[in-house]
Amino acid sequence: MAIDLSNYDAKAKEAVKAFWGNREQARNKQIESGKADQGERAGVTTGKNMDGFIALVKDIVHANGLEHADIHLERRVLTLPGYFRPTKLWDLLVMNEGRLILLCHISPPLRRQDSVAACRRRCRS
Repeated sequence: MAIDLSNYDAKAKEAVKAFWGNREQARNKQIESGKADQGERAGVTTGKNMDGFIALVKDIVHANGLEHADIHLERRVLTLPGYFRPTKLWDLLVMNEGRLILLCHISPPLRRQDSVAACRRRCRS
């Protein structure tokens, strides 16, 4: 059975646009309030930047025979025992008929780059 990518190309483009738009919107909101975080942190503290990608994963799950699956996004449900640590907070959890189908952690592509740059700035000081 082939996987239905649920118009992946168009939805991925929209998710990328939303990612950058949400970052810019968060940064502008902080600047207007006079409480802007340092550097790139201003654009990432809203917690909404990856919502477009989460919506894409949900669409793919539903398009592939799991339209009645339970998709959990609530923080209280997303913390599970981890392999490398006692607990792990996931972004999305999919259950179908009482069975775990998918755990998903969606990470922005800039996080590592931002962290490395911030570390370098601290080390130079």
